[in-house]
Amino acid sequence: MSNALERRRRHILRLVNQHGYVASEELARELAVTVQTVRRDVNIMAGQGLLARHHGGASTLSPAENIAYSDRQILHLQEKESIGREAARAIPDGASLFINIGTTTEAFARSLRTHRALRVITNNIHVATLLAPAPQCSLIITGGSVRLRDGGIVGPAAAAMIEQYRADFGVIGISGIDADGTLLDFDADEINAAQAIIRNARTVFLLADHTKFLRRPMARVGHISQVNAFFTDQAPPPGIRAILREHDVQLHVIGTQECS
Repeated sequence: MSNALERRRRHILRLVNQHGYVASEELARELAVTVQTVRRDVNIMAGQGLLARHHGGASTLSPAENIAYSDRQILHLQEKESIGREAARAIPDGASLFINIGTTTEAFARSLRTHRALRVITNNIHVATLLAPAPQCSLIITGGSVRLRDGGIVGPAAAAMIEQYRADFGVIGISGIDADGTLLDFDADEINAAQAIIRNARTVFLLADHTKFLRRPMARVGHISQVNAFFTDQAPPPGIRAILREHDVQLHVIGTQECS
């Protein structure tokens, strides 16, 4: 193996380990090579047991560990912003909302800043800060312990405070979606708050980019059939699409005309 080839594959492995999942197009741009070259490298590295190959990219062999918040902020940022904008279009002025922890829900909050007279309950300090400029916006931040690494407010007090309210919309992010539609996350405290949002929102929006189908946290939040609308950036796997149709969950695939 040439030195250049070895360096390139080391770079691929470093990026995949850092981000959890990287699209082939992103790897090609980073390495200044063709997508075909990246795919060939990924195929060989997958055969060597160094990473997992997926249609459109590569991931770590063990997608059961969460990615650092600083990495999640920039990972698939354009997709998250697009998802957030599309979901925000469905929120009318004057609505009441729960918004939970996550970088995609933060992108959603950024797109709400021109809405008027929103009433928002959140356990995410970043969401509250992003919505501060919104005209006539009313903000309630839950009690609990502040997790400084990502601005999340967690603990029994956060979930208990959410249970005291009823809102028009509950907007949640998630860390993973299993093949049977189970919604998965890493942190028990986050799960309790998300479950409280699902119970107390009249309409539940799930916001998740395509990489969440590749990740397998161990803790169960609920099931995708419990949401009313799912906003994502790529068409979900066929099994998930069948579940959405069966339970009349609206599917919004950003960048296409698809809505089912």
